[in-house]
Amino acid sequence: MAKLLSCVLGPRLYRVYRERDSGRTQSSVPGTPAAITTSPAGSWESYYQPRALEKHADSILALASVLWSISYYSSPLAFFYLYRKGYLCMSKVVPFSHYAGTLLLLLAGVACLRGIGRWTNPHYIQFITILEETHRNNSPENKKQLSAYNFDFKSWPIDFHWEEPSSRKDSQRGLSHRGVSLLRTEPLHRGTADNFLNRVKKLPCQIASFLVAHTLGRRMLYPGSVYLLQKALMPMLLQGQARLVEEFNGRRAKLVACDGNEIDTMFIDRRGMSEPQGQKLVICCEGNAGFYEVGCLSTPLEAGYSVLGWNHPGFAGSTGVPFPQNEANAMDVVIQFAIHRLNFQPQDIVLYAWSIGGFTATWAAMSYPEISAVVLDASFDDLVPLALKVMPDSWRTLVTRTVRQHLNLNNAEQLCRYQGPVLLIRRTKDEIITTTVPDDIMSNRGNNLLLKLLQHRYPKIMGEESLRAVRQWLEASSQLEEASVYSRWEVDEDWCVSVLRSYQTEHGGDFPWSVGDDISADGQRQLALFLARKHLHNFEATHCTPLPPHEFQIPWKL
Repeated sequence: MAKLLSCVLGPRLYRVYRERDSGRTQSSVPGTPAAITTSPAGSWESYYQPRALEKHADSILALASVLWSISYYSSPLAFFYLYRKGYLCMSKVVPFSHYAGTLLLLLAGVACLRGIGRWTNPHYIQFITILEETHRNNSPENKKQLSAYNFDFKSWPIDFHWEEPSSRKDSQRGLSHRGVSLLRTEPLHRGTADNFLNRVKKLPCQIASFLVAHTLGRRMLYPGSVYLLQKALMPMLLQGQARLVEEFNGRRAKLVACDGNEIDTMFIDRRGMSEPQGQKLVICCEGNAGFYEVGCLSTPLEAGYSVLGWNHPGFAGSTGVPFPQNEANAMDVVIQFAIHRLNFQPQDIVLYAWSIGGFTATWAAMSYPEISAVVLDASFDDLVPLALKVMPDSWRTLVTRTVRQHLNLNNAEQLCRYQGPVLLIRRTKDEIITTTVPDDIMSNRGNNLLLKLLQHRYPKIMGEESLRAVRQWLEASSQLEEASVYSRWEVDEDWCVSVLRSYQTEHGGDFPWSVGDDISADGQRQLALFLARKHLHNFEATHCTPLPPHEFQIPWKL
């Protein structure tokens, strides 16, 4: 009966991975058959095959879950409609509660039938036995056996906790403060009375901002956290995860962040390969509807690097909701996992982010300055201009306040606090992070990210004349136009390198630099264009076009 109860309460099993080296996955539990068998044609049958009772019961429960999700999102409209029709009275609510209770009992009965179907399936019995044994003893051997299965990630044992002793060795890091250090955007008011009066005056606006951020705003900003979208993408995610595990020996792991959220990660180790780039770990930060299973992780993976992908809080196997604080906490435990469990030095870690993933990448670069380099693909400087673009103009004040208080993705401000090499990849046909029309390349917020970075690092070089020259270069939408602007100002790259190296030798490498103060306007323009070209590369594509592996490169370093 204990095994039957485990089958009723156990997770859904999606897939049994095939082994690459042996022709068959061997059973590790006595008395149970192999988890995977080959067909007469020699092809692999790697999807778990449920019995009829389990299959039909799963379909009913999945339909109930989708209907519940739809009713959740439509509940405000439904509530308003029922109120107008007079259905929200005691005489109507009481019978409805009886119907709801009966429905819950029926669903519980369906779950029990599903458990019976699993109980009669030796493949599921083998899986649940391994899962229970791993929860009792999370040894490497048990974990290796469990990694042959893909199932509901909420039942996956914890692999790494942010408070693990190994992650606390470096006391000077102050890890206890890592998850709570976001940049402030509004100054604190001085004086108790003034502070109290301001809070009272701002209370209605703050309530409105809170409601917008936690309902419409968060879901618009991170559509990948919406359950219905995840349900629609589930077959694609399962296929992508199977590819990472079966073809690249990917290792899945559950990390617990300081806020209690569980973060779903995938690691592919290339350190034993012949390619030298395999010694570098690329941590990938996905977009607002991206998952590591099918996201930007494939670019550095196919380029030969070791990679570590993770899903935002609330995406696929990760729990929580993707607010900036939770995002930073998740990124923090991912970095700690890479350093203390995967044994990569910070100097061997590269941060690669696509689109909205630039927020967590720049936060990590700011918080872990020893990290080797940062590559930002199709990212932006600040969320406010992009939010104002898609919302009515009459909402300008509310949108600005909501973003600043609850959804503040201030990438440029965070990136300017990083001292290492940076590469920005700008999509010349980007339709998402432009504020006017896709054809207007000068409205691409990647331009603002570049200019803010250069102005912070080289303030003496980036004067008015230099800014004008760099903007002319940014206006170019093709390599031919870029080269034309570059040659018009007769940029001498050897001279630029010698000037920068001379300053670095004399004053050190910490930004901001005062180089350019005693250089002519023509020399400053040359340096500005040289630095712009080293920090930004164009990619002729739209926002969601996958970046080819040959376009991924480590940023320039003096």
